[in-house]
Amino acid sequence: MRALYTFLWYLALPWLPLRLWWRGRRERGYRERIGERFGAYRGAVRAPVLWVHAVSLGETRAAAPLVERIRRAHPDATVLLTHMTATGRAAGRALFGDGVVQAWLPYDVPFAVRAFLRHFRPQAGMIVETELWPNLIALAAEAGVPLYLVNGRLSERSAKGYARVRALAQPMLASFAGIAAQSAADAARFGALGARAPVVTGNLKFDLEIPAAALALGRELRLRCGEERPVWVAGSTRDGEEALILDALGRGALPAATLTVIVPRHPQRFDAVALLLRQRGIPFVRRSDNMPVPADVGVMLGDSMGEMLGYYAAADVAFVGGSLVPLGGQNLIEPIALARPTLIGAHTFNFAEATANALAAGAARRVEDADALIAAVGALLADRGQRLAMGQAALAFHAVHRGAGDRLWQWLAPQLDAAAGGAAGARVSPPAGG
Repeated sequence: MRALYTFLWYLALPWLPLRLWWRGRRERGYRERIGERFGAYRGAVRAPVLWVHAVSLGETRAAAPLVERIRRAHPDATVLLTHMTATGRAAGRALFGDGVVQAWLPYDVPFAVRAFLRHFRPQAGMIVETELWPNLIALAAEAGVPLYLVNGRLSERSAKGYARVRALAQPMLASFAGIAAQSAADAARFGALGARAPVVTGNLKFDLEIPAAALALGRELRLRCGEERPVWVAGSTRDGEEALILDALGRGALPAATLTVIVPRHPQRFDAVALLLRQRGIPFVRRSDNMPVPADVGVMLGDSMGEMLGYYAAADVAFVGGSLVPLGGQNLIEPIALARPTLIGAHTFNFAEATANALAAGAARRVEDADALIAAVGALLADRGQRLAMGQAALAFHAVHRGAGDRLWQWLAPQLDAAAGGAAGARVSPPAGG
């Protein structure tokens, strides 16, 4: 099964540079150091190397406390931080600067993975959430590099998909040195697919500390929006959701002078959403214009990266996107940590347990479609008491679920100590071959 998987990767390889160049039209980061995607790395690194893989923006933010703990506990080690997306790499640079070594994770073909392992020679690796690459995991095990899946998440839908390719999934999961899952349900699904004794440490995203800069940005944005105007944010929206929301806004009614802030999840869609607004004749301003929002303009397009917390901080009510369409939802913990009344759609399988618990605690409310969303936004904007009650419930819910970082570190630290401590006596060597 893995041989077939690898064969399909080799068929795709000639097209991947073109795909990166195409994506780089709007996100120039994809055109940086393309050779790393194929195992061509520059510069020597100092041993021992402790490696954290955070695929994108959300995983990089979630991994930040773990990276800081590793740096404090192993000041002589090089922390290698790898990504697959430009937003993830930019977030890592903003969070850590020169305090870590950053690189692209290579594509999951044997020659590139072996080159990665040969260049960096990590003593241990930590993969955040659900980045499951069969060749990477198998070749790391062959090279004697213990890999840990941390903050592990596996939705019921994904588990069913892996079950259909059990011959690939079972040896991959069994090769991990350890799996720390977000919830008992995640751990059970990993175990059913072949993982060895996964543990439950909780969701690192609950350990979010709101930076002072995000709060300051929220105040600045609110001033630009108009302090007296009702403001709601549709955050991390995905393809198709903006049209649904705009259609529902046309049918529904919000309090007078309400400002709708739409923040697409992916920067390559900023211009597409701007075009959608122009085609519908809807006056709007862009965040990137850095100007106040006129009183007669009802929409702001949040076309900036790394400012999602600031948008939520500026809002009276928050909606978390990716949930009106069947994409599994985005991170609802961010607005909850800011005590914002939080609305989510019907499709939240990527955050199933956090969503269920937030709903039960009164920290969030579910809406079934875009019309129900606009009705719920209107009701909350019109009722300050409801907003305050949901905000208090959100803060209490967030406080109860903190501590995942401490539990993860208690489990992981002895294993990293052993791996880093053995670096002086022995260096891992990737298996020969291409």
